[in-house]
Amino acid sequence: MLFPALLTLSLAAPQDAIDYARDVAPLFEARCVECHGAEKRKAGLRLDSGAAVLAGSDHGEVAVVVPGDLDGSLLWELVTSDDEDERMPPEGAALSADELDVLRRWIVDGARVPAAAPDAAPTHWAWTPPVRPAVPAVGDGWARGDVDRFVLARMQAQGLAPAPEADRATLLRRLSLDLTGLPPTLAELDAFLADAAPGAYERQVERLLASDAYAEHMARAWLDLARYADTNGYEKDERRSMWRWRDWVIEAYARDLGYDAFTVEQLAGDLLPDATLEQRIATGFHRNTMVNAEGGVDPEEYRVAAVVDRVDTTGAVWLGTTLGCARCHSHKYDPISQREYFRVFAYFNSTKDVGPSDQPRLEAPRAQDVAALAARASEVAALEAELATWTPALEAELAALAPAAPRWRVLAATEAASRDGATLTKLADGSVLVAGESPERDALTLAFAPDADGAQQLRIEVLPDDAHPRRGPGRAGNGNFVLSELRAFLVDEAGARTPLALADARADYEQPGWPAAGVVDGDAATGWAVDGGIGRAHQWVARLAVPLPADVPARLELELDEAYGGRHTIGRLRVSLSNDAPSGAALLPPDVEDLLARREGLADAERETLRAWFRGQAAALAPARERLAALRALPGPPTTLVMEELPAPRATHVLERGSFLAPGEEVACGVPAVMGPLPDDAPANRLGFARWLVSGAHPLTARVEVNRLWAQLFGRGLVTTEQDFGTQGATPTHPALLDWLAVEFVERGWSTKALLRELVTSATYRQDSRVSADALARDPANVWLARGARYRVDAEVVRDTALALSGLLDRTVGGPSVFPPQVPGIWRQTYSDDRWSNSDGGDRFRRGLYTFWRRTAPYPTFVAFDAPSREVVCTRRSRSNTPLQALALLNDPAYVELAVGLAARALREGPQGDRARLAWAFRLCTARAADAAELDVLAALLDGERAHFAADPDAAAALVRVPFELDRGGADDAELAAWTLTANVLLNLAETVTRS
Repeated sequence: MLFPALLTLSLAAPQDAIDYARDVAPLFEARCVECHGAEKRKAGLRLDSGAAVLAGSDHGEVAVVVPGDLDGSLLWELVTSDDEDERMPPEGAALSADELDVLRRWIVDGARVPAAAPDAAPTHWAWTPPVRPAVPAVGDGWARGDVDRFVLARMQAQGLAPAPEADRATLLRRLSLDLTGLPPTLAELDAFLADAAPGAYERQVERLLASDAYAEHMARAWLDLARYADTNGYEKDERRSMWRWRDWVIEAYARDLGYDAFTVEQLAGDLLPDATLEQRIATGFHRNTMVNAEGGVDPEEYRVAAVVDRVDTTGAVWLGTTLGCARCHSHKYDPISQREYFRVFAYFNSTKDVGPSDQPRLEAPRAQDVAALAARASEVAALEAELATWTPALEAELAALAPAAPRWRVLAATEAASRDGATLTKLADGSVLVAGESPERDALTLAFAPDADGAQQLRIEVLPDDAHPRRGPGRAGNGNFVLSELRAFLVDEAGARTPLALADARADYEQPGWPAAGVVDGDAATGWAVDGGIGRAHQWVARLAVPLPADVPARLELELDEAYGGRHTIGRLRVSLSNDAPSGAALLPPDVEDLLARREGLADAERETLRAWFRGQAAALAPARERLAALRALPGPPTTLVMEELPAPRATHVLERGSFLAPGEEVACGVPAVMGPLPDDAPANRLGFARWLVSGAHPLTARVEVNRLWAQLFGRGLVTTEQDFGTQGATPTHPALLDWLAVEFVERGWSTKALLRELVTSATYRQDSRVSADALARDPANVWLARGARYRVDAEVVRDTALALSGLLDRTVGGPSVFPPQVPGIWRQTYSDDRWSNSDGGDRFRRGLYTFWRRTAPYPTFVAFDAPSREVVCTRRSRSNTPLQALALLNDPAYVELAVGLAARALREGPQGDRARLAWAFRLCTARAADAAELDVLAALLDGERAHFAADPDAAAALVRVPFELDRGGADDAELAAWTLTANVLLNLAETVTRS
């Protein structure tokens, strides 16, 4: 908790006037307020407001700070004491030299503080709405606009001067990576370098802002905030369909949807009057929460967890506030009570989604899908009409059907038992209903009175029933069952059991892969199931290998094993015997057999039932049935998860200690008072909350977003704690500039493109990133922006850069997630048989934005380059530099094949001659010309690899073998392999993966 404040304190250089709110208050918050705040006031001293500091302990009895008198200030004496028992703070490290310097200068300069009563709550800078500040009056020789004037004023206060402007090639590469996440092409570089007309740079800005790549790049950053993923998370981490929401984000950035509308539509698009399909899709932002679909979870627990995530994410993304700290108790540092937390919670507490469910889910066809889907629906309707039309020819064909149905006699069970606790009830029709406890697996035992007639066939009927999901005949959630094994016995009067062999098992319907024969094959892993025939009666029949003898006083016993799991057990069944020998005719559903047997006297409804069945069998209708089945097998329109409001809101309670099991006081929708009031006419729902966020007067929304966009361009925000603008967060390095940008953003219609245009055309942005030793010593972190920012690009941009340089990048925009090459086995886990299957064709080479994102196993190279799992919101990625990153670029098969692509491109497009071709490839990767020494190293590498692969043709062939067509410019395996390893080095250069 101390780091942000301490970092800020170190920023107050000797030339800077000390500001209480910016420099001193964060020090007290970080090191002193825990013992000397509003709740705990040791020695009667408060240090949580400037007025309280000057009032002293016990409100004036002891002066703690004497303005202008360092030696007379008890505070100074205590923080500099050599006595560990006396020194403050009593725990943790002593104040650092920089912190002591801040306190010393503040006291010596008169200990100026904002005017307020000692007990007044401190007014933190972030809680006050931004007001356009005066632009500093600095020389215009360097500044290109007001942004530069704010930066230059702070720079000069530190004794620093701006760096020269970067060269044109560097500027275009920086601009391209920042706005599109892709490097410039050589043609784009050459065109820019040749453009001597005024406004050449600005024309490049407009070209990039208008590109599809810009919208994709901006969307990629937003996905971290939205915790977007293609799976639910938790143990099973099953797939979900959310890519239509991702497409909406891309489209929103492409059309420069104002950040106010961008906010409202994502938080409450479904509540807008006459909400469009796209506005409903937008609400997927808060359906990106994880969903726990494990068996046995408490739906309410995980529904509440999802709402908590939405509150905390909203706080981080729009408010830059750690709202989550107030879930279990009032916020320790910021003026947000637990009650206020749950008033915000109430806005998100009345949506239809619950616990482990993925509902509500919306069909969301794309514009290009609509015509094809309409044509398909029209053809389906025509085929259904054809199949529904009864003709004389069909009547004649049905009349000729005379199956030899065996005569069955139903056996009434004398005993019926469930191994695992289900309740078995004998019904009047001779069937047995299974109800009560629904175990994962079960085994049923049925016994019947001795039969005097003998028998040649045994039949099991599975019957639908309203007591079961989708009427059964199974008890699984989808209405299915799996009968794994059936064993039959004759039991004599003494209890001796004689097994009965069953053969030639068949059924009227079999689910593919689950045939009737699986019931009598002795393998519990196989069995009979009927998915596709749910909600109907079915029969399973087997021949008794040895017919039952007549007049033998032995009862029949059946054991039915249901070993599949997932509650796939039978819901209702009936047992019959027949003395008739099996015929060659196909089995028919039991109800159809009955109707055919008495077809002459059928009622109208029964006749229509028989005709409906026959339409599925008639040879004349086979083409229509097959075409209809093919159309229905085609993928439907894409779906996406959305927010929907309940007809009546749920009651919301303060949850004691944050537990869903401990509801306390009931609360209504509301917002933290410190952030300003709601408009009087604001509805008490998500729409009212969203409009409050973007009212223009809100103290945080615009500040947080412009700070985030600044960080995207300069590597760090003006507030470095992008998720925390509260009292424990860092104070702005350029507070006036932050407020100027926030006001400008709102007044320009919340236009992201307008703000980015303002920033990237500034002199601040255009500076060279090279730094002198003196400037580096004065400002090692480039806080004062006296040079261009230099940092490694994000994980997806690393891949996108390699794709672009290889010439393999597929620029298709939008659509489902794809599966670029990944090492096998990464997805293997106990809870799922889902597997990664590498994409072919263009999908193999789509931008990283579209890579399938599994929360429990994100794409491994992305993880190596610090991508988050997206289980929760991520406002800022860390940037590490590890050997694993270099190893990934050198050895990951996904990058090796891109090196093959770059090598083939160099051989195909580069100039003749090794050095000229190496120079071409180097400039392609870095946007600058290689010097002679660099070319010497590359040429030596190329020559060495040529010799190596000439001597080992098998190794060459293995290296350049790729699963796609590649124009290698006529090169043989050895030549392409030598260039591949050289290209591999170029893709791994720090310059290639660094924005500078």
